[in-house]
Amino acid sequence: MTVRVVVADDQELVRSGFALILGTQEDIEVVAEVGDGAEALSAVRRLRPDVALLDIRMPRMDGIEACRAISAETDCRTVMLTTFDTDAYVYEALHAGASGFLLKDVRRDDLVHAVRVVAAGESLLAPSVARRLVEQYTAAAPRRGGPGRDDERLSVLTARERETLVLLARGLSNAEIAAELTVSGHTVKTHVGQVLAKLGLRDRIQAVICAYETGLVTAGAPPAGGGGGAGSSPGRASR
Repeated sequence: MTVRVVVADDQELVRSGFALILGTQEDIEVVAEVGDGAEALSAVRRLRPDVALLDIRMPRMDGIEACRAISAETDCRTVMLTTFDTDAYVYEALHAGASGFLLKDVRRDDLVHAVRVVAAGESLLAPSVARRLVEQYTAAAPRRGGPGRDDERLSVLTARERETLVLLARGLSNAEIAAELTVSGHTVKTHVGQVLAKLGLRDRIQAVICAYETGLVTAGAPPAGGGGGAGSSPGRASR
């Protein structure tokens, strides 16, 4: 299957360079190169690509705003690009619906790998990394939706699915969740899939954010089973 990609960056040399790198891969096709977020959103609506690479800082509409609209309107998955390695940008990008975050000095092979991973429905940050970011920014912010509303959102989950969400939020891999719940890996995948589907979440990163925002897990809570997701890959989170 060919992965169709839109590349959005206001610097022509940057977007052309990324497009050139991706275009040399037999399984990747760059269907559009655009210079701002508004053009990126238009291209995604028109061409329905699998992945959009979005620079965070662009004129007219920045990458985070474009990401938020793309995530809300389409099935296209997004990877954010920036020269600014700050937690604030990472958090805002993930909260907008991004499936990954890359610096612009990313290596050629890592860029190609990122597109393939995201197109396959996975994410570029391990849950433990997302957990640290969410802890930092949700700890100081009030819970959204007001009293009672968050619990209502989670009411669609079974008791075992809530347990699974807690363990996801604490950074455990599928194998670690299976050991914690004493179930098979296949069962864990089923539980994870049900959690994402019932809560309308795109991937495990959004599940981590949801768990903290709803108060199911709180900042500073000890990791379940003492593992804390140490076995998770730093490059991606398996779904």
